[in-house]
Amino acid sequence: MINLKALQRNKSVRYGVPMLLLIVGGSFGLREFTQIRYDAQKIKRKLDPSLEAKVNVESQSTMLVDEYEKMKEFNLDNWKNIRGPRPWEDSREYQEQQRSRQNLKD
Repeated sequence: MINLKALQRNKSVRYGVPMLLLIVGGSFGLREFTQIRYDAQKIKRKLDPSLEAKVNVESQSTMLVDEYEKMKEFNLDNWKNIRGPRPWEDSREYQEQQRSRQNLKD
């Protein structure tokens, strides 16, 4: 009993041991909670077909063919480069100006 009372009065045992237990126990607890988080994300995560096609090489070739067919429909010879509005410009006002300039040129 004398040794137990001496240990209780020792500051390093009185404050150090609970602190070490808190640090070590907290790291194990955080590991479990973060693992639950990542497991839940893995379950919730479902890839949409376009992203899945980028991941799967086998279905990627069919996706490229589809995109090529879409691009063949566009007329790339008669396009006009139109500058978009700057962040400080009002986009509606700028679009109206662009349309009026476009109509004057045509």
